[in-house]
Amino acid sequence: MPIYEYICTQCGNEFEELVFNDEKPVACPQCGATETEKLMSACSAKVDGGGPNLEALQGSSCGTGGG
Repeated sequence: MPIYEYICTQCGNEFEELVFNDEKPVACPQCGATETEKLMSACSAKVDGGGPNLEALQGSSCGTGGG
């Protein structure tokens, strides 16, 4: 059962909801309105070996627009 992020078009409240049935409208917990929109969520992933080597990037043009 996925957790989705929503925004209420009536009051602007952003909230998360565990969704059992995509066909049923999701109500805003703040105002109770069912005029909600699903938001695009960021995802994350774990990569073996950790993140980028920041020391190796220092002094390089990586991420600086090439200058």
